[in-house]
Amino acid sequence: MELKDFDNKVVLVTGAGSGIGREAARAFAGRGATVVAADLNQGGLDETTRLIAELGGRALAVTADVSDEPQVRGLIARVQKDFGRLDVAFNNAGITGQAHRVEDYPTDDFDRVIAVNLRSVFIGMKHQIPLLRRTGGGAIVNTASVAALTGPGGMSAYAASKHGVHGLTRVAAMENAAHGLRINALAPGWTETPMVAAASAQNPGFTRLATSAIPAKRGARPAEIAAAAVWLASEASSYVMGQMLVVDGGMTIGGFEL
Repeated sequence: MELKDFDNKVVLVTGAGSGIGREAARAFAGRGATVVAADLNQGGLDETTRLIAELGGRALAVTADVSDEPQVRGLIARVQKDFGRLDVAFNNAGITGQAHRVEDYPTDDFDRVIAVNLRSVFIGMKHQIPLLRRTGGGAIVNTASVAALTGPGGMSAYAASKHGVHGLTRVAAMENAAHGLRINALAPGWTETPMVAAASAQNPGFTRLATSAIPAKRGARPAEIAAAAVWLASEASSYVMGQMLVVDGGMTIGGFEL
């Protein structure tokens, strides 16, 4: 039996032009949602909406910089105008930034990573929460990372931003739990996305460590991470609030194999 538990629901996915965001947009659409797909990459959005159309799903593509508050305000206004409701937001857009030791890290790049990865989640929730609550509640899922639990060398901006997403998620969850709005974070491990491929090219040490430290002996497929995001947004996780779900093939277990 085909699961259509997101029928008549409107789901916003940021970073929907590739990787985890694209797979999540497809998964939500496949389960009946109308998907608002947001990204800076128009070409990527066109491909995502084409794939959703092939499924027989419904999608609206919106080009937006989610670190820019006027653009986010306009995005949510568009959702309200076109659909009159918002049921789920998956705040997934992110970048890795450059790889440098702290003392060598370019301040401009640090600020950019914080803006895209953390400020965007704050701005997103700031404007999503009122519409979600007017709709009657729903769910927000914010993409953090295993870097919210660890300290990967060379990635100070990325780790700081993802630790911030974890903390911000917990505060927002506390403030909204009594209002029918569940807010959680998702912490992917090594995932085979274009962003991770680019980060691997500039930080081979991280690549070697990450791949050797995964008990599953492989990286995640984007669809595997997307499935966890959909679960967090679904009624199947109705009593999960303020948590960070780690999906990493065992990467952060620690210890050693006998």
